[in-house]
Amino acid sequence: MHRKLFQCSRLTLHASLLLLLASCSAPHESFVEVVDQEGRYDFVKEDGQTLLSYQHAIYPAPEGEDPAFARSGFIHPVNTVAGQLLTRIQPADHYHHYGIWNPWTRTSFRGEEVDFWNLKKKQGTVRFSGLEKLSQGPNFAAIRVTHEHVVFDEDATETIALVEKQDIRVSASSLPNAYLLDVESEYSCGTEEPLTIVEYRYGGMAWRGPESWNSANSTLLTSEGTDRETTDGTRARWVLSEGPLEGKNAGIAILSHPSNYNSPTPLRVWARDNHDGATLINLAPTKTQDWVLEPGQAYTLRYRMIIYSGEISAEAIDSEWDRFAQES
Repeated sequence: MHRKLFQCSRLTLHASLLLLLASCSAPHESFVEVVDQEGRYDFVKEDGQTLLSYQHAIYPAPEGEDPAFARSGFIHPVNTVAGQLLTRIQPADHYHHYGIWNPWTRTSFRGEEVDFWNLKKKQGTVRFSGLEKLSQGPNFAAIRVTHEHVVFDEDATETIALVEKQDIRVSASSLPNAYLLDVESEYSCGTEEPLTIVEYRYGGMAWRGPESWNSANSTLLTSEGTDRETTDGTRARWVLSEGPLEGKNAGIAILSHPSNYNSPTPLRVWARDNHDGATLINLAPTKTQDWVLEPGQAYTLRYRMIIYSGEISAEAIDSEWDRFAQES
């Protein structure tokens, strides 16, 4: 059974008071509200439908596999308003894929390589460390969570090399059969030492799509008009993938804010001959150059996702990107 989030015993007193105030000030009826259930923060509509969930508890590795594949701090499931499931976690080809998630692959910290993406290397991981804020109103609900990007040191200790404040906001959309998911991450160094995200072909915000999609039944399109075969390594303001789910088309369009590092964002996607065209979309700002994060500085990446059932036009996505780009 769902429990209102402010009742969750895991929260600090400060966070509980924030959530209680948010609950008391929110209208009786709203587009979506946040509840805590079984290690997730669920974004639930008034009719009881869960649109998406943020996993705050450690999700275990697949049975019989290396425990290193366990992690928290990701978004899954993501459903359309029609209930179609658009994300997948722990697929057998990549147990470290987690719905919508954003680890960095090749980094340099204290002169050593650290990989936060490929968990089996056991060099590092990303984990949820706290809920800072909840806010909601008639047309939205949002949480702010903290992620620790943890380095596994050779002496079996841990170092938090990077701290991430992530805002996750679900809001109503004027587009038919659609809603918006905003994900904003503010990064700062966890020590007095810099962390360099090293140029590499993938890393950062990623989406692993439905198990049933492949090169024969799903498509990909970007703001620049490229498709599945021509997108990898290009740059775009937005990218979408769509296909059939439960007899009806559905998809996600991911929009990158123009203020993001190395914008327009370089893209990493799987082509037809890569895992039979399964959907992996990665907006990878360090695909073409390093990114040095210095102590005492804050760095922000912003993305908006249009999650829809049915059809959507490139013109509609362009219009939404224009609105998003004008937001400070």
